[in-house]
Amino acid sequence: MLFFAFLGLSPLVGNLVATALTFVYVFGLVALLNFCVTRFGLPQDISRKITHIGAGSLVGFLPLYSDVDWSRYLNVTIFVVWIALLVQKGLFANPDDEAVRTMTRTGERRELLKGPLYFVIVATICGTLLYKSFPGIVAMANLGWGDGVAPIVGSRYGRWKYKIFSDKSVEGSLSMFIFAFAASVFFVWLILPSELNLIRILLLALIATVVEAFSPQEVDNILIPAAIVVAANFMQLIIR
Repeated sequence: MLFFAFLGLSPLVGNLVATALTFVYVFGLVALLNFCVTRFGLPQDISRKITHIGAGSLVGFLPLYSDVDWSRYLNVTIFVVWIALLVQKGLFANPDDEAVRTMTRTGERRELLKGPLYFVIVATICGTLLYKSFPGIVAMANLGWGDGVAPIVGSRYGRWKYKIFSDKSVEGSLSMFIFAFAASVFFVWLILPSELNLIRILLLALIATVVEAFSPQEVDNILIPAAIVVAANFMQLIIR
């Protein structure tokens, strides 16, 4: 925001530029991962989770948005576009579609109508109703980084397995907690430094880890942010 103001751009124009940057970032990431999948054999489950982490990191663009203009809500434009794209691709895409290759585990297009679609709907809510709020920022940090890293670590390095509704590992859950906490600290510091409370963030990362452990596959994209928003609002009443 300060950078665009320094350039003499109005809040509206600055927010439009920030929104354009989110499109460059997202479609560039998808294209890069598609290239890695097709040329270098990057496993689809890894590509899917890198996309997941990258999408969660879009919260890092929020400092570019001016709060004084209605156009701050343009931050969710990329997510709204992807809601439409995921529905269209989930119903009609060919197996070689780059979204199918980079965002699904098995190459089945209808997977796009589950976890990925839930993710962008949650992100849209966090960017509007929870715009630049502590619960919204922490929800996206936990969902993007915590839930993004956990399956990568768990599937490749997990030795201590357990199952509640789906297969998990202690190593994956531990990485969920560590990355959820670290990402939350970073993004709260970046966007809302006055709300940086390590104890609160630590407790929320722990809650997110427990919820992820108990969540059925795909539904965690809804349950994790929902639990964080509820818990964060409750904590704001009792932890000052």
